[in-house]
Amino acid sequence: MKPKWRRDLAPVWPLMRQTSGARLWLGAGLAVFSVAAGIALLALSGWFITATALAGLSAAVAFNVFLPSAGIRLLALGRTAGRYFERVVTHDATLAVLAALRERLFRGWARPEAARALAQRPARLLFRLTGDVDALESLYLRLLVPLAATVGAVALAGAVLAGIDLALAAAVVVWLLLAGAGVTAFVLRRARALALRRALALERLRGRAIDLVAGQTDLLMAGRLPAQCAAIGAADARLAGADRALHGLDVRAGWALAVAGHLLLAGVLVAGAALVERGTVTVPGAALALLLALAVLEPFGALRRGAIEAGRSLLAARRLAPHLRAGTGGPAPRPTANTNTNTNADADADTAATDAPPPPPALVLSGVRVNYPGVARPVLDGIELCLQPGERVAVIGGSGAGKSTLLAVAAGELPAAAGQVRALPCTWLTQHTELFQDSLRDNLRLADPQADDARLWAVLGAAGLADDVRRLAQGLDTPLGEGGLGLSGGQARRLALARLLLRPSRLWLLDEATEGLDADTARDVLQRLDAHAAGRTLLITTHLRREAALAGRIVRLEQGRIVAQACRGTPGFAAELARLRPP
Repeated sequence: MKPKWRRDLAPVWPLMRQTSGARLWLGAGLAVFSVAAGIALLALSGWFITATALAGLSAAVAFNVFLPSAGIRLLALGRTAGRYFERVVTHDATLAVLAALRERLFRGWARPEAARALAQRPARLLFRLTGDVDALESLYLRLLVPLAATVGAVALAGAVLAGIDLALAAAVVVWLLLAGAGVTAFVLRRARALALRRALALERLRGRAIDLVAGQTDLLMAGRLPAQCAAIGAADARLAGADRALHGLDVRAGWALAVAGHLLLAGVLVAGAALVERGTVTVPGAALALLLALAVLEPFGALRRGAIEAGRSLLAARRLAPHLRAGTGGPAPRPTANTNTNTNADADADTAATDAPPPPPALVLSGVRVNYPGVARPVLDGIELCLQPGERVAVIGGSGAGKSTLLAVAAGELPAAAGQVRALPCTWLTQHTELFQDSLRDNLRLADPQADDARLWAVLGAAGLADDVRRLAQGLDTPLGEGGLGLSGGQARRLALARLLLRPSRLWLLDEATEGLDADTARDVLQRLDAHAAGRTLLITTHLRREAALAGRIVRLEQGRIVAQACRGTPGFAAELARLRPP
Protein backbone atom coordinates (compact mmCIF):
# COMPACT_ATOMS: atom_id res chain seq x y z
CA MET A 1 0.00 0.00 0.00
CA LYS A 2 1.34 3.43 -0.96
CA PRO A 3 2.21 5.89 1.81
CA LYS A 4 -0.37 8.61 2.32
CA TRP A 5 1.91 11.34 0.98
CA ARG A 6 2.42 9.41 -2.27
CA ARG A 7 -1.33 8.96 -2.71
CA ASP A 8 -1.85 12.67 -2.07
CA LEU A 9 0.77 13.66 -4.65
CA ALA A 10 -0.27 11.07 -7.24
CA PRO A 11 -2.48 13.50 -9.26
CA VAL A 12 0.16 16.26 -9.05
CA TRP A 13 3.19 14.43 -10.52
CA PRO A 14 1.65 13.74 -13.96
CA LEU A 15 0.54 17.36 -14.23
CA MET A 16 4.05 18.56 -13.39
CA ARG A 17 5.61 16.23 -15.95
CA GLN A 18 3.16 17.15 -18.70
CA THR A 19 3.40 20.88 -18.12
CA SER A 20 7.05 21.54 -17.29
CA GLY A 21 8.88 18.22 -17.15
CA ALA A 22 12.05 19.31 -18.99
CA ARG A 23 12.16 22.69 -17.25
CA LEU A 24 11.78 21.08 -13.84
CA TRP A 25 14.80 18.84 -14.47
CA LEU A 26 16.77 21.74 -15.94
CA GLY A 27 15.99 23.94 -12.94
CA ALA A 28 17.12 21.23 -10.51
CA GLY A 29 20.30 20.75 -12.52
CA LEU A 30 21.02 24.48 -12.48
CA ALA A 31 20.48 24.51 -8.73
CA VAL A 32 23.04 21.71 -8.30
CA PHE A 33 25.46 23.56 -10.57
CA SER A 34 25.06 26.83 -8.65
CA VAL A 35 25.64 25.19 -5.27
CA ALA A 36 28.59 23.20 -6.59
CA ALA A 37 30.12 26.35 -8.09
CA GLY A 38 29.68 28.18 -4.78
CA ILE A 39 31.29 25.38 -2.79
CA ALA A 40 34.17 25.10 -5.26
CA LEU A 41 34.62 28.89 -5.23
CA LEU A 42 34.94 29.07 -1.44
CA ALA A 43 37.22 26.02 -1.24
CA LEU A 44 39.48 27.15 -4.07
CA SER A 45 39.66 30.68 -2.67
CA GLY A 46 40.75 29.33 0.72
CA TRP A 47 43.32 27.09 -0.87
CA PHE A 48 44.61 29.94 -3.04
CA ILE A 49 44.91 32.44 -0.18
CA THR A 50 46.68 29.92 2.04
CA ALA A 51 49.04 28.78 -0.70
CA THR A 52 49.85 32.36 -1.69
CA ALA A 53 50.62 33.28 1.91
CA LEU A 54 52.95 30.29 2.32
CA ALA A 55 54.66 31.04 -0.98
CA GLY A 56 55.21 34.62 0.15
CA LEU A 57 56.89 33.40 3.31
CA SER A 58 59.33 31.28 1.35
CA ALA A 59 61.23 32.95 -1.47
CA ALA A 60 62.41 29.56 -2.74
CA VAL A 61 58.88 28.36 -3.57
CA ALA A 62 57.63 29.06 -7.10
CA PHE A 63 53.88 29.57 -7.27
CA ASN A 64 51.64 30.08 -10.33
CA VAL A 65 48.97 32.58 -9.32
CA PHE A 66 47.35 32.88 -12.73
CA LEU A 67 45.69 29.49 -13.04
CA PRO A 68 43.95 29.52 -9.60
CA SER A 69 42.87 33.15 -10.00
CA ALA A 70 41.40 32.36 -13.40
CA GLY A 71 39.55 29.42 -11.86
CA ILE A 72 38.18 31.67 -9.10
CA ARG A 73 36.89 34.18 -11.65
CA LEU A 74 35.35 31.41 -13.74
CA LEU A 75 33.62 29.89 -10.72
CA ALA A 76 32.35 33.29 -9.59
CA LEU A 77 30.87 34.04 -13.00
CA GLY A 78 29.48 30.51 -13.28
CA ARG A 79 27.85 30.71 -9.85
CA THR A 80 26.24 34.08 -10.65
CA ALA A 81 24.98 32.95 -14.06
CA GLY A 82 23.82 29.60 -12.69
CA ARG A 83 21.91 31.23 -9.85
CA TYR A 84 20.24 33.68 -12.23
CA PHE A 85 19.15 31.05 -14.75
CA GLU A 86 18.11 28.73 -11.94
CA ARG A 87 15.71 31.37 -10.62
CA VAL A 88 14.33 32.05 -14.10
CA VAL A 89 13.85 28.41 -15.08
CA THR A 90 12.51 27.11 -11.76
CA HIS A 91 10.02 29.94 -11.32
CA ASP A 92 8.90 29.75 -14.93
CA ALA A 93 8.33 26.01 -14.59
CA THR A 94 6.51 26.46 -11.28
CA LEU A 95 4.22 29.19 -12.59
CA ALA A 96 3.36 27.03 -15.60
CA VAL A 97 2.45 24.13 -13.30
CA LEU A 98 0.29 26.38 -11.09
CA ALA A 99 -1.51 27.79 -14.13
CA ALA A 100 -2.24 24.28 -15.39
CA LEU A 101 -3.32 23.29 -11.90
CA ARG A 102 -5.83 26.13 -11.69
CA GLU A 103 -7.17 25.24 -15.13
CA ARG A 104 -7.57 21.61 -14.04
CA LEU A 105 -9.40 22.72 -10.90
CA PHE A 106 -11.73 24.98 -12.88
CA ARG A 107 -12.48 22.06 -15.19
CA GLY A 108 -13.19 19.90 -12.18
CA TRP A 109 -15.57 22.48 -10.76
CA ALA A 110 -17.28 23.27 -14.09
CA ARG A 111 -19.44 20.20 -13.69
CA PRO A 112 -23.00 19.53 -12.53
CA GLU A 113 -23.77 20.98 -9.10
CA ALA A 114 -20.71 23.27 -9.25
CA ALA A 115 -22.78 26.43 -8.81
CA ARG A 116 -24.56 24.94 -5.79
CA ALA A 117 -21.24 23.96 -4.19
CA LEU A 118 -19.80 27.41 -4.82
CA ALA A 119 -22.82 29.05 -3.23
CA GLN A 120 -22.66 26.80 -0.17
CA ARG A 121 -18.90 27.07 0.52
CA PRO A 122 -17.48 30.11 -1.28
CA ALA A 123 -14.73 30.78 1.27
CA ARG A 124 -13.46 27.19 1.24
CA LEU A 125 -13.34 26.91 -2.55
CA LEU A 126 -11.71 30.34 -2.80
CA PHE A 127 -9.05 29.10 -0.39
CA ARG A 128 -8.50 26.03 -2.60
CA LEU A 129 -7.86 28.22 -5.64
CA THR A 130 -5.58 30.65 -3.81
CA GLY A 131 -3.93 29.38 -0.65
CA ASP A 132 -3.81 25.68 -1.50
CA VAL A 133 -2.58 26.17 -5.06
CA ASP A 134 0.07 28.64 -3.91
CA ALA A 135 1.19 26.17 -1.24
CA LEU A 136 2.06 23.63 -3.92
CA GLU A 137 4.76 25.88 -5.33
CA SER A 138 6.83 25.12 -2.23
CA LEU A 139 6.83 21.45 -3.19
CA TYR A 140 9.25 22.08 -6.04
CA LEU A 141 10.87 25.43 -5.29
CA ARG A 142 11.56 24.95 -1.60
CA LEU A 143 11.77 21.19 -1.18
CA LEU A 144 12.72 19.31 -4.33
CA VAL A 145 15.18 21.90 -5.69
CA PRO A 146 17.00 22.34 -2.32
CA LEU A 147 17.00 18.55 -1.92
CA ALA A 148 18.71 18.13 -5.30
CA ALA A 149 21.18 20.90 -4.42
CA THR A 150 21.93 19.29 -1.04
CA VAL A 151 22.52 15.86 -2.56
CA GLY A 152 24.80 17.43 -5.18
CA ALA A 153 26.72 19.37 -2.53
CA VAL A 154 27.27 16.28 -0.36
CA ALA A 155 28.38 14.27 -3.40
CA LEU A 156 30.84 17.01 -4.44
CA ALA A 157 32.24 17.33 -0.91
CA GLY A 158 32.68 13.58 -0.67
CA ALA A 159 34.45 13.38 -4.04
CA VAL A 160 36.86 16.25 -3.27
CA LEU A 161 37.64 15.07 0.26
CA ALA A 162 38.20 11.54 -1.02
CA GLY A 163 41.13 12.92 -3.00
CA ILE A 164 42.59 14.26 0.25
CA ASP A 165 41.80 11.40 2.61
CA LEU A 166 39.27 8.62 2.13
CA ALA A 167 38.50 8.22 5.84
CA LEU A 168 37.91 11.95 6.24
CA ALA A 169 35.56 11.95 3.23
CA ALA A 170 33.57 9.00 4.58
CA ALA A 171 33.25 10.59 8.02
CA VAL A 172 32.08 13.93 6.60
CA VAL A 173 29.52 12.34 4.28
CA VAL A 174 28.14 10.09 7.02
CA TRP A 175 27.89 13.00 9.45
CA LEU A 176 26.17 15.20 6.89
CA LEU A 177 23.67 12.49 6.05
CA LEU A 178 22.96 11.69 9.69
CA ALA A 179 22.65 15.28 10.87
CA GLY A 180 21.01 16.75 7.77
CA ALA A 181 18.65 13.88 7.07
CA GLY A 182 17.81 13.52 10.75
CA VAL A 183 16.91 17.18 11.22
CA THR A 184 14.98 17.27 7.93
CA ALA A 185 12.99 14.15 8.80
CA PHE A 186 12.21 15.51 12.26
CA VAL A 187 11.00 18.80 10.80
CA LEU A 188 8.91 17.04 8.15
CA ARG A 189 7.18 14.88 10.74
CA ARG A 190 6.46 17.72 13.17
CA ALA A 191 5.55 20.31 10.54
CA ARG A 192 2.66 18.30 9.10
CA ALA A 193 0.53 18.56 12.24
CA LEU A 194 1.44 22.21 12.74
CA ALA A 195 0.72 22.98 9.08
CA LEU A 196 -2.70 21.34 9.43
CA ARG A 197 -3.44 23.46 12.50
CA ARG A 198 -2.31 26.62 10.72
CA ALA A 199 -4.26 25.87 7.52
CA LEU A 200 -7.47 25.23 9.43
CA ALA A 201 -6.99 28.39 11.48
CA LEU A 202 -6.33 30.48 8.37
CA GLU A 203 -9.33 29.01 6.55
CA ARG A 204 -11.56 29.67 9.55
CA LEU A 205 -10.27 33.24 9.82
CA ARG A 206 -10.90 33.95 6.15
CA GLY A 207 -14.36 32.41 6.29
CA ARG A 208 -15.36 34.45 9.33
CA ALA A 209 -13.95 37.63 7.76
CA ILE A 210 -15.94 37.01 4.56
CA ASP A 211 -19.07 36.40 6.63
CA LEU A 212 -18.49 39.67 8.45
CA VAL A 213 -18.03 41.70 5.27
CA ALA A 214 -20.88 40.08 3.37
CA GLY A 215 -23.39 39.97 6.21
CA GLN A 216 -22.50 42.96 8.36
CA THR A 217 -25.96 44.51 7.93
CA ASP A 218 -27.74 41.34 9.04
CA LEU A 219 -25.26 40.83 11.89
CA LEU A 220 -25.79 44.39 13.07
CA MET A 221 -29.56 44.11 12.95
CA ALA A 222 -29.43 40.82 14.88
CA GLY A 223 -27.02 42.25 17.45
CA ARG A 224 -24.36 39.67 16.53
CA LEU A 225 -21.73 42.04 15.13
CA PRO A 226 -19.62 42.16 18.35
CA ALA A 227 -19.80 38.37 18.65
CA GLN A 228 -18.63 37.96 15.05
CA CYS A 229 -15.75 40.37 15.65
CA ALA A 230 -14.81 38.39 18.76
CA ALA A 231 -14.91 35.16 16.75
CA ILE A 232 -12.55 36.72 14.19
CA GLY A 233 -10.22 37.74 17.01
CA ALA A 234 -10.23 34.20 18.38
CA ALA A 235 -9.51 32.75 14.94
CA ASP A 236 -6.67 35.21 14.49
CA ALA A 237 -5.23 34.21 17.87
CA ARG A 238 -5.32 30.53 16.86
CA LEU A 239 -3.55 31.40 13.61
CA ALA A 240 -0.90 33.37 15.50
CA GLY A 241 -0.39 30.42 17.85
CA ALA A 242 0.13 28.07 14.90
CA ASP A 243 2.58 30.54 13.34
CA ARG A 244 4.53 30.73 16.62
CA ALA A 245 4.69 26.93 16.78
CA LEU A 246 6.03 26.70 13.23
CA HIS A 247 8.52 29.47 13.93
CA GLY A 248 9.67 27.67 17.07
CA LEU A 249 10.16 24.47 15.08
CA ASP A 250 12.19 26.39 12.50
CA VAL A 251 14.37 27.95 15.21
CA ARG A 252 15.01 24.58 16.88
CA ALA A 253 15.88 22.97 13.55
CA GLY A 254 18.22 25.85 12.70
CA TRP A 255 19.89 25.53 16.07
CA ALA A 256 20.36 21.78 15.58
CA LEU A 257 21.89 22.28 12.14
CA ALA A 258 24.15 25.04 13.48
CA VAL A 259 25.44 22.75 16.26
CA ALA A 260 25.97 19.95 13.74
CA GLY A 261 27.83 22.36 11.49
CA HIS A 262 30.10 23.58 14.27
CA LEU A 263 30.89 20.02 15.28
CA LEU A 264 31.66 19.19 11.65
CA LEU A 265 34.01 22.16 11.31
CA ALA A 266 35.76 21.28 14.56
CA GLY A 267 36.17 17.69 13.44
CA VAL A 268 37.52 18.65 10.00
CA LEU A 269 39.89 21.16 11.62
CA VAL A 270 41.30 18.53 13.99
CA ALA A 271 41.50 15.91 11.23
CA GLY A 272 43.17 18.38 8.87
CA ALA A 273 45.77 19.31 11.47
CA ALA A 274 46.50 15.63 12.07
CA LEU A 275 46.88 14.99 8.35
CA VAL A 276 49.19 17.98 7.95
CA GLU A 277 51.28 16.75 10.87
CA ARG A 278 51.58 13.31 9.25
CA GLY A 279 52.47 14.90 5.94
CA THR A 280 49.46 13.35 4.18
CA VAL A 281 48.15 16.73 3.07
CA THR A 282 49.57 20.22 2.71
CA VAL A 283 48.41 23.21 4.70
CA PRO A 284 46.54 24.70 1.68
CA GLY A 285 44.87 21.32 1.20
CA ALA A 286 43.74 21.34 4.84
CA ALA A 287 42.36 24.86 4.39
CA LEU A 288 40.51 23.67 1.30
CA ALA A 289 38.95 20.81 3.28
CA LEU A 290 37.91 23.13 6.11
CA LEU A 291 36.23 25.68 3.83
CA LEU A 292 34.65 22.87 1.82
CA ALA A 293 33.00 21.58 5.01
CA LEU A 294 31.83 25.10 5.80
CA ALA A 295 30.31 25.65 2.34
CA VAL A 296 28.55 22.29 2.13
CA LEU A 297 26.30 23.31 5.03
CA GLU A 298 24.64 26.13 3.06
CA PRO A 299 22.02 24.09 1.14
CA PHE A 300 20.91 22.41 4.36
CA GLY A 301 19.46 25.73 5.53
CA ALA A 302 17.25 26.00 2.42
CA LEU A 303 16.25 22.35 2.81
CA ARG A 304 15.20 23.01 6.42
CA ARG A 305 12.93 25.86 5.34
CA GLY A 306 11.50 23.64 2.62
CA ALA A 307 10.77 20.94 5.17
CA ILE A 308 8.80 23.52 7.19
CA GLU A 309 6.74 24.35 4.08
CA ALA A 310 6.34 20.68 3.10
CA GLY A 311 3.61 20.08 5.65
CA ARG A 312 1.49 22.84 4.11
CA SER A 313 2.22 21.58 0.58
CA LEU A 314 1.28 17.98 1.38
CA LEU A 315 -1.92 19.12 3.08
CA ALA A 316 -2.81 21.24 0.04
CA ALA A 317 -2.11 18.29 -2.27
CA ARG A 318 -4.36 16.07 -0.16
CA ARG A 319 -7.23 18.56 -0.27
CA LEU A 320 -6.87 19.23 -4.00
CA ALA A 321 -6.35 15.62 -5.08
CA PRO A 322 -10.07 14.72 -5.37
CA HIS A 323 -10.75 17.83 -7.45
CA LEU A 324 -7.74 17.13 -9.68
CA ARG A 325 -8.91 13.58 -10.31
CA ALA A 326 -12.41 14.87 -11.10
CA GLY A 327 -11.01 17.47 -13.49
CA THR A 328 -8.90 15.21 -15.69
CA GLY A 329 -11.26 15.91 -18.55
CA GLY A 330 -13.53 18.74 -19.50
CA PRO A 331 -16.93 19.43 -18.04
CA ALA A 332 -19.16 16.41 -17.76
CA PRO A 333 -20.94 15.96 -21.07
CA ARG A 334 -24.70 16.03 -21.10
CA PRO A 335 -26.85 14.32 -23.67
CA THR A 336 -28.27 16.77 -26.17
CA ALA A 337 -30.58 16.40 -29.08
CA ASN A 338 -29.17 16.71 -32.58
CA THR A 339 -30.05 20.13 -33.92
CA ASN A 340 -29.74 19.10 -37.59
CA THR A 341 -29.51 22.75 -38.66
CA ASN A 342 -28.31 22.89 -42.26
CA THR A 343 -25.04 21.02 -41.75
CA ASN A 344 -24.87 19.72 -45.36
CA ALA A 345 -24.18 22.49 -47.85
CA ASP A 346 -24.66 20.08 -50.77
CA ALA A 347 -28.14 18.93 -49.77
CA ASP A 348 -30.66 18.60 -52.55
CA ALA A 349 -32.48 21.91 -52.75
CA ASP A 350 -35.39 20.29 -54.55
CA THR A 351 -36.34 18.01 -51.65
CA ALA A 352 -39.88 18.72 -50.67
CA ALA A 353 -40.38 20.26 -47.22
CA THR A 354 -42.96 17.64 -46.43
CA ASP A 355 -40.34 14.91 -46.86
CA ALA A 356 -37.99 16.39 -44.25
CA PRO A 357 -38.06 14.67 -40.85
CA PRO A 358 -39.70 16.65 -38.06
CA PRO A 359 -37.26 18.56 -35.84
CA PRO A 360 -36.35 16.86 -32.58
CA PRO A 361 -37.84 18.14 -29.33
CA ALA A 362 -36.02 21.02 -27.68
CA LEU A 363 -36.27 19.39 -24.24
CA VAL A 364 -37.32 15.94 -23.08
CA LEU A 365 -37.53 14.85 -19.45
CA SER A 366 -38.52 11.20 -19.13
CA GLY A 367 -39.08 9.58 -15.75
CA VAL A 368 -36.72 12.05 -14.07
CA ARG A 369 -36.11 11.71 -10.35
CA VAL A 370 -33.80 13.99 -8.35
CA ASN A 371 -32.66 13.50 -4.77
CA TYR A 372 -30.76 15.85 -2.52
CA PRO A 373 -28.27 14.43 0.00
CA GLY A 374 -29.86 14.06 3.42
CA VAL A 375 -33.40 14.52 2.10
CA ALA A 376 -35.57 11.40 2.18
CA ARG A 377 -38.26 12.54 -0.24
CA PRO A 378 -37.25 13.10 -3.90
CA VAL A 379 -37.25 16.74 -4.92
CA LEU A 380 -38.51 15.68 -8.35
CA ASP A 381 -40.15 12.32 -8.99
CA GLY A 382 -41.47 10.81 -12.22
CA ILE A 383 -41.22 14.00 -14.27
CA GLU A 384 -42.48 13.57 -17.84
CA LEU A 385 -42.15 16.75 -19.89
CA CYS A 386 -41.53 17.43 -23.58
CA LEU A 387 -41.07 20.84 -25.20
CA GLN A 388 -41.27 21.14 -28.98
CA PRO A 389 -39.15 23.75 -30.81
CA GLY A 390 -40.68 27.19 -30.41
CA GLU A 391 -42.99 26.12 -27.58
CA ARG A 392 -43.32 28.20 -24.43
CA VAL A 393 -44.07 26.40 -21.17
CA ALA A 394 -44.54 27.96 -17.73
CA VAL A 395 -43.93 25.81 -14.66
CA ILE A 396 -45.80 27.01 -11.60
CA GLY A 397 -46.12 25.82 -8.02
CA GLY A 398 -45.52 26.89 -4.47
CA SER A 399 -42.14 27.40 -2.84
CA GLY A 400 -40.31 24.09 -2.55
CA ALA A 401 -42.36 22.46 -5.31
CA GLY A 402 -39.18 21.81 -7.35
CA LYS A 403 -39.38 24.55 -10.02
CA SER A 404 -35.75 25.74 -9.78
CA THR A 405 -34.57 22.13 -9.50
CA LEU A 406 -36.37 21.36 -12.74
CA LEU A 407 -34.48 24.16 -14.49
CA ALA A 408 -31.19 22.95 -13.00
CA VAL A 409 -31.84 19.47 -14.41
CA ALA A 410 -32.75 20.88 -17.82
CA ALA A 411 -29.58 23.00 -17.82
CA GLY A 412 -27.40 20.03 -16.90
CA GLU A 413 -26.34 21.67 -13.65
CA LEU A 414 -27.99 18.97 -11.56
CA PRO A 415 -27.77 15.29 -12.56
CA ALA A 416 -30.89 13.15 -12.42
CA ALA A 417 -30.81 10.14 -10.11
CA ALA A 418 -33.08 8.29 -12.54
CA GLY A 419 -34.66 8.90 -15.92
CA GLN A 420 -33.40 10.54 -19.10
CA VAL A 421 -32.73 14.17 -19.98
CA ARG A 422 -32.27 15.36 -23.57
CA ALA A 423 -31.96 19.03 -24.33
CA LEU A 424 -30.70 21.46 -26.90
CA PRO A 425 -27.86 23.77 -25.81
CA CYS A 426 -29.55 26.28 -23.57
CA THR A 427 -29.09 29.59 -21.78
CA TRP A 428 -30.28 29.90 -18.19
CA LEU A 429 -31.43 33.25 -16.83
CA THR A 430 -31.22 32.58 -13.12
CA GLN A 431 -33.39 34.22 -10.52
CA HIS A 432 -30.56 36.34 -9.16
CA THR A 433 -28.42 38.27 -11.62
CA GLU A 434 -24.75 37.38 -11.21
CA LEU A 435 -22.58 40.43 -11.96
CA PHE A 436 -18.91 40.82 -11.20
CA GLN A 437 -16.51 43.54 -10.12
CA ASP A 438 -15.41 44.39 -13.62
CA SER A 439 -16.31 46.71 -16.46
CA LEU A 440 -19.79 46.68 -17.90
CA ARG A 441 -18.33 45.52 -21.21
CA ASP A 442 -16.61 42.49 -19.66
CA ASN A 443 -19.73 41.57 -17.72
CA LEU A 444 -21.57 41.43 -21.04
CA ARG A 445 -18.81 39.48 -22.78
CA LEU A 446 -19.23 36.61 -20.37
CA ALA A 447 -21.94 35.50 -22.79
CA ASP A 448 -19.77 35.96 -25.91
CA PRO A 449 -16.07 36.85 -25.47
CA GLN A 450 -15.79 37.66 -29.19
CA ALA A 451 -18.61 40.21 -29.30
CA ASP A 452 -17.54 43.63 -30.58
CA ASP A 453 -18.83 46.95 -29.27
CA ALA A 454 -21.40 47.29 -32.05
CA ARG A 455 -23.03 44.02 -31.04
CA LEU A 456 -22.88 44.97 -27.37
CA TRP A 457 -24.66 48.24 -28.06
CA ALA A 458 -27.24 46.34 -30.13
CA VAL A 459 -28.17 43.95 -27.32
CA LEU A 460 -28.16 46.81 -24.81
CA GLY A 461 -30.64 48.60 -27.05
CA ALA A 462 -32.76 45.47 -27.32
CA ALA A 463 -32.76 45.17 -23.53
CA GLY A 464 -33.68 48.85 -23.05
CA LEU A 465 -30.40 49.73 -21.33
CA ALA A 466 -28.49 51.53 -24.09
CA ASP A 467 -29.67 55.04 -23.14
CA ASP A 468 -28.72 54.49 -19.49
CA VAL A 469 -25.24 53.30 -20.46
CA ARG A 470 -24.70 56.24 -22.82
CA ARG A 471 -25.42 58.60 -19.95
CA LEU A 472 -22.56 57.05 -17.97
CA ALA A 473 -19.28 58.95 -18.24
CA GLN A 474 -17.27 55.85 -19.23
CA GLY A 475 -19.94 54.05 -21.23
CA LEU A 476 -19.12 50.39 -21.71
CA ASP A 477 -15.92 50.87 -19.69
CA THR A 478 -17.90 51.82 -16.57
CA PRO A 479 -16.58 49.71 -13.68
CA LEU A 480 -19.16 47.85 -11.63
CA GLY A 481 -18.73 47.02 -7.97
CA GLU A 482 -19.06 43.60 -6.41
CA GLY A 483 -22.41 42.05 -7.31
CA GLY A 484 -23.08 44.80 -9.87
CA LEU A 485 -22.86 47.65 -7.37
CA GLY A 486 -23.58 50.88 -9.24
CA LEU A 487 -26.64 49.59 -11.09
CA SER A 488 -30.21 49.59 -9.88
CA GLY A 489 -32.13 46.33 -9.64
CA GLY A 490 -33.94 47.03 -12.91
CA GLN A 491 -30.71 47.95 -14.70
CA ALA A 492 -29.01 44.80 -13.44
CA ARG A 493 -31.90 42.70 -14.73
CA ARG A 494 -31.78 44.44 -18.10
CA LEU A 495 -28.04 43.76 -18.24
CA ALA A 496 -28.77 40.09 -17.59
CA LEU A 497 -31.34 40.19 -20.40
CA ALA A 498 -28.75 41.73 -22.74
CA ARG A 499 -26.35 38.94 -21.81
CA LEU A 500 -29.09 36.42 -22.57
CA LEU A 501 -29.58 37.94 -26.02
CA LEU A 502 -25.86 37.56 -26.79
CA ARG A 503 -26.14 33.78 -26.62
CA PRO A 504 -27.22 32.06 -29.84
CA SER A 505 -28.96 29.15 -28.06
CA ARG A 506 -32.46 28.19 -29.11
CA LEU A 507 -33.62 27.11 -25.65
CA TRP A 508 -34.08 29.66 -22.88
CA LEU A 509 -34.58 28.73 -19.24
CA LEU A 510 -36.09 31.65 -17.30
CA ASP A 511 -36.25 31.52 -13.51
CA GLU A 512 -38.44 34.27 -12.00
CA ALA A 513 -37.36 36.66 -14.75
CA THR A 514 -38.94 39.79 -13.22
CA GLU A 515 -38.89 38.95 -9.51
CA GLY A 516 -38.25 42.06 -7.40
CA LEU A 517 -38.88 44.57 -10.22
CA ASP A 518 -41.50 47.28 -10.12
CA ALA A 519 -44.54 46.81 -12.36
CA ASP A 520 -43.45 49.20 -15.14
CA THR A 521 -39.92 47.78 -15.37
CA ALA A 522 -41.19 44.20 -15.22
CA ARG A 523 -43.72 44.90 -17.99
CA ASP A 524 -41.02 46.40 -20.21
CA VAL A 525 -38.59 43.52 -19.57
CA LEU A 526 -41.27 40.94 -20.40
CA GLN A 527 -42.25 42.76 -23.59
CA ARG A 528 -38.64 42.74 -24.73
CA LEU A 529 -38.25 39.07 -23.81
CA ASP A 530 -41.40 38.27 -25.78
CA ALA A 531 -40.19 40.23 -28.81
CA HIS A 532 -36.75 38.60 -28.96
CA ALA A 533 -37.87 35.08 -28.08
CA ALA A 534 -39.48 34.52 -31.47
CA GLY A 535 -38.57 31.05 -32.73
CA ARG A 536 -36.99 30.06 -29.43
CA THR A 537 -38.19 27.52 -26.91
CA LEU A 538 -38.92 28.91 -23.44
CA LEU A 539 -39.17 27.06 -20.15
CA ILE A 540 -40.32 29.55 -17.50
CA THR A 541 -40.59 28.95 -13.77
CA THR A 542 -42.66 31.53 -11.98
CA HIS A 543 -45.32 32.31 -9.41
CA LEU A 544 -46.32 35.59 -11.12
CA ARG A 545 -49.25 35.85 -13.52
CA ARG A 546 -47.47 38.34 -15.80
CA GLU A 547 -44.66 35.87 -16.52
CA ALA A 548 -46.86 32.81 -16.99
CA ALA A 549 -48.97 34.78 -19.48
CA LEU A 550 -46.05 34.53 -21.95
CA ALA A 551 -46.50 30.75 -22.14
CA GLY A 552 -48.72 28.66 -24.37
CA ARG A 553 -48.85 25.86 -21.82
CA ILE A 554 -48.83 25.82 -18.02
CA VAL A 555 -47.48 22.92 -15.97
CA ARG A 556 -48.19 22.82 -12.22
CA LEU A 557 -45.79 21.11 -9.81
CA GLU A 558 -46.66 19.97 -6.31
CA GLN A 559 -44.18 18.16 -4.07
CA GLY A 560 -41.93 17.34 -7.02
CA ARG A 561 -44.65 15.89 -9.24
CA ILE A 562 -46.58 17.25 -12.21
CA VAL A 563 -50.19 17.40 -11.11
CA ALA A 564 -51.78 19.47 -13.90
CA GLN A 565 -51.16 20.76 -17.41
CA ALA A 566 -53.26 23.14 -19.51
CA CYS A 567 -52.83 24.76 -22.91
CA ARG A 568 -53.76 28.32 -23.87
CA GLY A 569 -57.38 28.70 -24.89
CA THR A 570 -58.69 26.04 -22.52
CA PRO A 571 -60.57 26.66 -19.26
CA GLY A 572 -57.81 24.96 -17.37
CA PHE A 573 -55.26 27.50 -18.61
CA ALA A 574 -57.31 30.40 -17.30
CA ALA A 575 -57.83 28.58 -14.01
CA GLU A 576 -54.10 28.01 -13.57
CA LEU A 577 -53.37 31.68 -14.36
CA ALA A 578 -55.93 32.70 -11.76
CA ARG A 579 -53.97 30.75 -9.12
CA LEU A 580 -50.96 33.00 -9.61
CA ARG A 581 -50.14 36.30 -7.96
CA PRO A 582 -51.41 39.26 -10.00
CA PRO A 583 -49.17 42.26 -10.78
